[in-house]
Amino acid sequence: MRMFLLIILGLALLFAVVLFVQNKKPSIELGLEEGRLREIPDKDNAVSTETKIENKRIEPLSFKSTLEKTKEAMKKSLSSYGNIKIKEEKRNYIYAVDTTGKMKFHDDIEIYFDEKNKKIQYRSASRSGYSDMGVNKKRYKEISKVYTN
Repeated sequence: MRMFLLIILGLALLFAVVLFVQNKKPSIELGLEEGRLREIPDKDNAVSTETKIENKRIEPLSFKSTLEKTKEAMKKSLSSYGNIKIKEEKRNYIYAVDTTGKMKFHDDIEIYFDEKNKKIQYRSASRSGYSDMGVNKKRYKEISKVYTN
């Protein structure tokens, strides 16, 4: 029985270390590729406006008016969510990280302001695990709600 408990404890520790290591850096390649956000991984812990994976696709948002006003409104929407920190900002791109409450998991968020089509493209992926229990999609809906009001 003691050996069994040691094995379980060892596996739990190994699992915790793996999650910690995965959580340290993005598990996806960031940035644009040929004027689009990159494809999301084939796991249940990501959503995107530009994915080819039907059940992970979300609708892009429309520009408010100018790029500057749209970007400012999106930044306000991100800050209203709580634990989102902008890590990189360019003229038409924002990279941010959301740290979840209890477990302190990090989710990478990318926003591309597509000036040609006047659309906001969005991609969000959890750094660790396989499923996010719908967290990325829920976050997008909350951010979208604030943005559109």
